[in-house]
Amino acid sequence: MAQTPNQKKPNHGKSPLPKQPNRSNIVTLVVFLAVGIFFAVMMTRSMTATNGVTQTDELVTSEFTQAVEQGRVNTAVYDTGSYTITGTYYPAATAGEATTDAFNTAFNALNSGMASTTGARPTIVQTQELAASKLGSEHNYTCTWVGSDSLGQLMAAHPTIQYSVRLASPWGSILASILPILIIAGLLLFFFSQMNKANNSQMSFGKAKAKKSVEEHPDVHFSDVAGVDEAVEEMQEIKDFLENPAKYQSLGAKIPRGCLLVGPPGTGKTLLARAVAGEAGVPFFSLSGSDFVEMFVGVGASRVRDLFKQAQQMAPCIVFIDEIDAIGARRTNASGAESENNQTLNQLLVEMDGFDSDETIIVLAATNRPEMLDKALLRPGRFDRQIIINSPDQKGREEILKIHSKDKKIDENVDFKDIAEDTAGFTGAELANILNEAAIIATINKHDSITRADIEEAIKKVTVGLEKHSRVVSEKDKKLTAYHEAGHAVVSRYLETQNDIKEVSIIPRGVAGGYTMYKSNEDKYYISKTEMEEKLIALLGGRAAEKLVLDDISTGASNDLEVATNIARDMITVYGMSDTIGPISLKDSENPNQMILYGEKMQDAIGAEIKILIDTAYRNAQKLLIEHRDKLDAVANVLLEKEKITEKEFYEIFND
Repeated sequence: MAQTPNQKKPNHGKSPLPKQPNRSNIVTLVVFLAVGIFFAVMMTRSMTATNGVTQTDELVTSEFTQAVEQGRVNTAVYDTGSYTITGTYYPAATAGEATTDAFNTAFNALNSGMASTTGARPTIVQTQELAASKLGSEHNYTCTWVGSDSLGQLMAAHPTIQYSVRLASPWGSILASILPILIIAGLLLFFFSQMNKANNSQMSFGKAKAKKSVEEHPDVHFSDVAGVDEAVEEMQEIKDFLENPAKYQSLGAKIPRGCLLVGPPGTGKTLLARAVAGEAGVPFFSLSGSDFVEMFVGVGASRVRDLFKQAQQMAPCIVFIDEIDAIGARRTNASGAESENNQTLNQLLVEMDGFDSDETIIVLAATNRPEMLDKALLRPGRFDRQIIINSPDQKGREEILKIHSKDKKIDENVDFKDIAEDTAGFTGAELANILNEAAIIATINKHDSITRADIEEAIKKVTVGLEKHSRVVSEKDKKLTAYHEAGHAVVSRYLETQNDIKEVSIIPRGVAGGYTMYKSNEDKYYISKTEMEEKLIALLGGRAAEKLVLDDISTGASNDLEVATNIARDMITVYGMSDTIGPISLKDSENPNQMILYGEKMQDAIGAEIKILIDTAYRNAQKLLIEHRDKLDAVANVLLEKEKITEKEFYEIFND
């Protein structure tokens, strides 16, 4: 796979994290549930028998008295607060079963040593065993005592009963009666509060989700922005407008309503907007275009109104809308979600037109797809200025690297100028990511500082992927990869317009089985037809080498073919480099992903021209490899031996 440092891996979108629940609400609910569970457990324990007894009988006073007199009561606890007696006893014998006399006989046997006990229940031996077994199992009982004055006398007359008196506190009964009510009331309050919050949330749909900040001591200055000097100069004027509006108004100059920052992702558009607000020391309202989008009709327009209402109250200020194409796309005659977007955009246009002349509110917006925006949004009086922010040049990249290296320990041998030369096409965000990855690599390698080797490895990691030394590659696949990458490198060596070879490797990185890396030591703003044709030859060098040496082809050239086809298509349909089609552009400015086809046969003609370009490039690649077969074999053999060839080693082969 042919790979250059300015080729980027595809960005994979990340799903937003789910909204975290309110911690205080969870704690409140847990507390209420814990109290409820505790109360329920205590009530259950009070109603559950002890020592494995599971039954509870309700006795009237007469039944309890009879059971005491018959000796069937084991324990009694007299609660003076509620006038109740609780404990354990043996139920009375039924008809046909043991009588009271038999029961008494059993106890007499026990006292005389004729019987033994197991637990609280007598087990009778010899002649009384049958009578005693008819008494049944031990039960719990509870009784509401009516004659409280005679209870003490009754217990005193039967000293064999384990008897105790519990002086009940009035708070116990009060708490027992009030606690369930408190628990229920607390749960109801909790749920009502949640319902109220939900209702308030629904009513706040129309509120703007803007993040407002006022920075007296700003963290971002113009000095923190590098590589976009012209854009900074224009933003300096915005700062001056905010600081001295009267100076411009005295000469009849009107403060710009809006300023649109246009450029690829990662070029510093948001950073530049924050720098303006920080330097001017004014409130800064920041939000994304997607913050206006909602499933309910009219919510987006309501949020726009609320945003500008807040801005008017805080003027002078800056309103920054990132990714404005989410709401600023061309209006259509549609319904549903698109109709909602139309309403939101219309409200934004109305609000930008509604500024008073003395209101110093400047709307900044950023986008990387300006062709998607509605033309009404771009007319003077709304977004008066468009500031183009491109990828930084070599000097700009060097300055960006120095800024992002301030908080890192860089080895004294690192020359940021050399790194800037090797990173043509990189944005500021990508350069910052490279230094961060280099810091991680240096930490893993236990270096005291970030070395040039760490940065080189970080560049490869970002552009190609992480080396996969653990992957087991067969000798057949290794040979195929070696000749494939050698084909790219050797063909490029004999093409005048192609960059020099920096490194060739057959060690898998990312999704690639190998790679050929080129030096990018100059910034190119225009590409000639010859350069694009030779780029096609270099891309097809790998496929041509496979066919020449192995007399077979593989799937390893899939990415090369895709890139080559796209280049050939753009040469014909965008840049007008086809003699057959002519110097015309078929690109649809309103729909960049579509083409305008003039005539029924245009599509067939385009396909034929693409095939001619690809076939010609493939034949030229084969021709070069046949002429320099010895160099192809030499490079491939070194790759099979060392798995990697440096720039110096590569050119030594051609100097022999």
